Order: sequence, then C-alpha cells, then structure tokens
Amino acid sequence: MLNYVFKRLVLVVPVLLGVSLVVFVIMRVFSPDPSLGENGAGKYATEEQRQAWKKEHGLDGPIYVQFLSFVKGAIAGDLGESYKTKVPVAEEISARFPATIEVTIASMIIASFFGILIGIISSVKSGTLIDKAAITFSTLGTSMPVFWIAILAIVFFSGKLHILPSGDIIEQCLVINNVTGFYSIDTILAGDFEGFFDFLKHLILPSFTLSLHSMAIIARVTRSSMLDTLNQDYIRTARAKGLSERKVVLNHALRNALIPVITVIGLQLGTLFGGAVLTETVFSWPGIGRYTVESVLNSDFPVVQAVVLLVATIFVLTNLVMDLVYSMLDPRIKFTQKEII
Repeated sequence: MLNYVFKRLVLVVPVLLGVSLVVFVIMRVFSPDPSLGENGAGKYATEEQRQAWKKEHGLDGPIYVQFLSFVKGAIAGDLGESYKTKVPVAEEISARFPATIEVTIASMIIASFFGILIGIISSVKSGTLIDKAAITFSTLGTSMPVFWIAILAIVFFSGKLHILPSGDIIEQCLVINNVTGFYSIDTILAGDFEGFFDFLKHLILPSFTLSLHSMAIIARVTRSSMLDTLNQDYIRTARAKGLSERKVVLNHALRNALIPVITVIGLQLGTLFGGAVLTETVFSWPGIGRYTVESVLNSDFPVVQAVVLLVATIFVLTNLVMDLVYSMLDPRIKFTQKEII
C-alpha cells in the first residue's frame, strides 16, 4: 500500500502543473491588463509607467518564463504578493482559509448525513410516495444553481421570517480574539459562548445552501447502490435466517453500498470548495471563495493562481484518501503489485 500511496503522490505533480498552467494562461489571455487597473499603474499611466509596473511584478517576460518563475516560487513556498494589498498571498489565504474550511466541512457533514439517510429511506421504501419525493428532491437539488438557492434562502429566512442573518460570519458588534483563525474554535477557547452560537447562527444558511447540490447527488447514488445491494443473494440469505430488517439494511447492505457513495463524497468535497466561491460571495462570508471573486475582478493574478493550486491539491489528496478508505470498507479491494506499477 505504501508503494501505491507513493505512486499517487508522484502523479499529483503533473496534475497540479497542468491545472496551474491552464489557469495561468487563461488569466493572462482573457483578463484585463492588471497594469491599467486600480491595483496597477493606473488607467491614465504612461507606457513607461505601465512597463515599469509590469517589470516590478514579473509580467514583462514571455508567458513561459512567467510560468516557470511561478512554479519555482511555489516549490519554495513563495506564491507571490497580492497586487491590491502588497501582502504575500500565502498570508492572505491563511487568514481567510479557516472560514472556508468551516463552511465547507459543515456543508459536507450536512450533505453526507442527510444524503445517505434520504438514499437509505428511498431504497427501503422503493416505489412509494416517499421514494418519489426523494427522487424529486434529487432532481431539483442537482438542477438548481447554488447562487439562486442562496438568494431565495436570504429572501425567505432573512427577509420574510427574520430568523437567520443574511450574511457575514458574526455580528459586527462582537469582537473575536483570533488565535487559530477558526471562529468556532476561537470562541470556545475564549469561553465566548455568545459569539460561538452567533457564529453557528450565521453558518446555517451558507452551509445548508452549499450542501443541497451535494446532498442530492449523494442521496441519488446511495439509493441506486442500496437498491442493487438489497437484491443480492446474501441479503436474501440474511432475511431467510430471520434477521430483522433493520439489521439487514444497516449491518449487511449499507456497508457494501457505501463504497460508491464514498467515491461521490470525496469528489463532492472538491465541488464544495468550488461552490464556496458563489456561496461566500452571496452571503458575504469572509473566506477564500469571496476573496477569489474579488481577485478575478481585479485581475490579481497571484491570488487566483494560488487559490486554484490550493483547491486542486485538496481535490487530488482527497481522492487518494478515498481510495485508501475503500480498502478498509471492502476487504475484497487490494492494492496489487500490478496496480502499483
């Protein structure tokens, strides 16, 4: 297994290089010239001033030279400086990433729990009204855009019912002592339970909104996998032995049915990080998603490149972890020498 893990880690390198190259080229081909923006030399700057600004930020050379310089810096841990704040991108991301992790993990937990639960109930009640309702939910959940759901949630829960805040991460009047960067942890460490529950209140709408698409997909895959598993011979044998339906479903069917579900959950984690871009923007959540949107609009190349590289790394490593989880869930899966080579 160690050889398999090593091989997968080696394959991460060309994947990240490819993703970085695509984003690198797209930003430079389709984005406005950053030297003309507010963060550059200025709209009315002379040609000499623009060229001087580009030279200062390494944008005067051929694109392949710029890319090699970016790769060299990334390997050394230097992702460049933001054109807007003049602060190293790594520091900017470190300050905002905890907020994104909190909303993404909350969304993943919600999506996994309710998605698997809906899928199990739907498969057990196959053909009934409950099953049809679950199928309808899955169809709607995968069809509706995240930003549209977010806007509807704000209008209904904040505008009409006035029971949940429409945005931000905490009330402006509250002051949080930043220790770890995670609002949930920092409020607990400080014994500020008012701030903790206020954070949870602000977390509800963004996390549920972000989770709906993944929840629908997980529910659909769980239902399909459970239906296939429940028709297997060993399930019929378990029922013939007189086991209760609860034990048959949870102890025998669910474990084998979860293997494809784990695949989907792993893929959805990367999707949630991508969906956080729109969700954080709509809810004014101070994470890297909202920061990325602002950076794209400002043609802040170093920030966009660094965030995409980070999300791609998370996505690839998550898939590796999911592969290893397979072997623990299903003893039939082995990493043979042929697979490793």
